[in-house]
Amino acid sequence: MNVLNFHAGPRALAHLRQHGLRARDVAVVPAAAGGPKGLVFQALDQWLFGSWLPAAPRERTLIGASIGAWRMAAACQGDPAAAFKRLGDLYCGQRYTAKPSTHEIDQVCRKLLADFVTGHEEDIVAHPQYRMHLLTNRGRGALAAPARRSAEMRGFAAAALRNLAARERLAPLLERVVVGDARDANDWLREPWDGFTTHFVKLTPRNLPEALLASGTLPLIMPAVRGFDHAPPGHYWDGGILDYHLALPYARLGEGELVLYPHFTPAIVPGWLDKALPWRRAHKGRERAWLDNVLLVTPSREFVRALPRGKLPDRKDFQHYGLDHDARIRHWQQAISQAQALRDDFAEFAARPDLARVLPIA
Repeated sequence: MNVLNFHAGPRALAHLRQHGLRARDVAVVPAAAGGPKGLVFQALDQWLFGSWLPAAPRERTLIGASIGAWRMAAACQGDPAAAFKRLGDLYCGQRYTAKPSTHEIDQVCRKLLADFVTGHEEDIVAHPQYRMHLLTNRGRGALAAPARRSAEMRGFAAAALRNLAARERLAPLLERVVVGDARDANDWLREPWDGFTTHFVKLTPRNLPEALLASGTLPLIMPAVRGFDHAPPGHYWDGGILDYHLALPYARLGEGELVLYPHFTPAIVPGWLDKALPWRRAHKGRERAWLDNVLLVTPSREFVRALPRGKLPDRKDFQHYGLDHDARIRHWQQAISQAQALRDDFAEFAARPDLARVLPIA
């Protein structure tokens, strides 16, 4: 059984045919939002950032939203293998009361991030090769500063209706904020590529914890982050709202520059509000050309079916297990353990690429 599927854009596939899969060609590693789903990449992340990529040192852009941003913060720490293990343990270990308030969830996540990054801020921000960027969203219009939860609910209900008509109609309510390494010119990202206002904010040791929290702040479930150093004032929410699966203009990178994208699913959903809109997928729209140099690496259906409850860990597990935290934690850790097979399959493919396994991104 193959535990991984590989999908490549035409430029990436041509590159693999000519050169194979070489760490030195990987210029960008994206990491999607998706909550607990990111746990299954622990062993693969440890190997990629602990062994494979460091063997071919070069400047690389790591970019993520929500749990993806947290994973990239682990990659940039001095001991990435230990950092990914700590992140997995902390994330699995979340415990809440039967009906947690927004304040309770906020406090649990703040402590998780403090335990995760405290003492490692300089490593993350000043890594010698990696240039980290995280995505968050700033409210505008009705979402600029909703005074009550009811106003926030009305604002996001309006956002859902606007998004149903057209993704760009979210622009009056939300804008993208990229908090990132000032050493990275990121020309491919800085030129406008869609209808959303995009701000670029310098990542520093001081604003890192709050920016990571903002990148993963779920609307209506957690209170908005009310600004952080170097960022425009306002209310900030999860970067996955606009950039759920990071459908970014990667094809602007230079010739021979590959994007290695470990992802939960072959589908790249542009925004969180697009999940229920099957026609809104990057490979079906104008974003398709952006993925020409992307190698997408995803768990196979067979692998997922073999996990506890036959699926990837997800946020619905909090409701499913309720106060039986020990059972949830045990099953999530079992999924992490089984996912060592993803690392082994990727390592085998990297050593001896079997191009018969590589399908188009479609």
